[in-house]
Amino acid sequence: MRESDLLCRVRRRWTKTMSSKHSFPRCPNIIRGMTITRLNQVCLPDINYIRIRAGFVYVAVTLHAYSRKVIGYAVSGSLYTCLGLEVLRIAIARRQTGPGVVQHSDQVLQYASGEYVDELKKHGFLTSMPRTGNPYENAATESFFKTLKHEEVSLCQYETYQDVVAKLPTSLRTSIITRGFSQLGYRPPDEFEEVLLNRENSERHC
Repeated sequence: MRESDLLCRVRRRWTKTMSSKHSFPRCPNIIRGMTITRLNQVCLPDINYIRIRAGFVYVAVTLHAYSRKVIGYAVSGSLYTCLGLEVLRIAIARRQTGPGVVQHSDQVLQYASGEYVDELKKHGFLTSMPRTGNPYENAATESFFKTLKHEEVSLCQYETYQDVVAKLPTSLRTSIITRGFSQLGYRPPDEFEEVLLNRENSERHC
């Protein structure tokens, strides 16, 4: 590796930045064992962090469980309560998701607060949460953030909040447009959704 001038990327130690200790009600996991067969069936919101020189920047996203497509995201320098609510409203506006759609999120305060739950009820969402401390019940978003960090963020060398705001949209577009997922037959989310919608349109006109 020295002769070829190759460097080894060192993985940083995982840091806990959010807590599920709060007094708001928690919901059971209603997607456990569910077979997801279509768009607008299950949405997966999550919040994670990007380490920068001065600390952390927080990134909230909502994924479509079926296509793994990011349908809303927001960036913040602090972990404020309404961060998840901001992304929820973006996702609803972009995809008109709502009645009957399952919103499967962690038990953290941002997704259990009264304001967030009221917004879900207003649009007819069903709520679902994994058990505390069980990342396998929210594996899709855990996998998404792991890939985003190792294949995009660490290569872009984010050092400041401004770096994240400027470069993250490009990283997310790369994930949506070019990165293939094994669950999608190694197609990227945009291509997978386009093929799916074209097929549905053809069947509708037959």
